[in-house]
Amino acid sequence: MTTLKIHNIESAPTEAKPLLENSQKAYGMIPGLHGVLAASPQILKAYQDLHQLFTETSFNNDELTVVWQTINVEHACHYCVPAHTGIAKMMKVNDSITEALRNETPLADSKLEALRTMTLSIVRNRGNVSQANLEAFYAAGYGEQQVLEIILGLSQKVISNYTNHIANTPVDEAFQKFAWKK
Repeated sequence: MTTLKIHNIESAPTEAKPLLENSQKAYGMIPGLHGVLAASPQILKAYQDLHQLFTETSFNNDELTVVWQTINVEHACHYCVPAHTGIAKMMKVNDSITEALRNETPLADSKLEALRTMTLSIVRNRGNVSQANLEAFYAAGYGEQQVLEIILGLSQKVISNYTNHIANTPVDEAFQKFAWKK
C-alpha cells in the first residue's frame, strides 16, 4: 500500500499555503486530497481551477454529480465516491441519483442516463467514442459543448482519483458515513 504525505498549512510548500487557506475557507477544513496535492502547488492549483471551471459549465447540479460520480465509480476511487456523495447532498441532488451512480445501475431519468452512458464511454474508450454514441447523446438533448465539458470534468477527476489511489488518502471524517467499495 502506498501513501503520500498529507500537508497542512504549516507543512505545505510556500506556494501551496494560500491554496490550502482557500480550501479551509471554502470547506471549513482542508480536505485530505488537497493536503496531498499541496506537495505540488501546481497540481493543487490545477485541481482547484478545474473544479471551479467545471462547476461553471452548462451542467446543473444533478448533471455535475452524474459526471463526477460516474467517473469516481468507474475509477473505483475510495475517497471521491464518499466525498461526492456528501457533496451531492449539499447540492440537494436526489438520493436516488446518488444511489444509482454508486451502485452502477441505470438512472431513471433518460437524459441523465444518456449523460452517464456518454461519460462511461469517454472514460472506458479513452475518448474514442463512436458516431453512434455521439448521436445518442445528442438525441437526449445534449450537444458538442457538453461532450467537451465531460472531458473537463474527467480532467479534474483524473487528478483526484489517481492521486487518491497512489496516496491511499484517508476519507475525511465528514464523509466517512458514506464509505464505499466497488
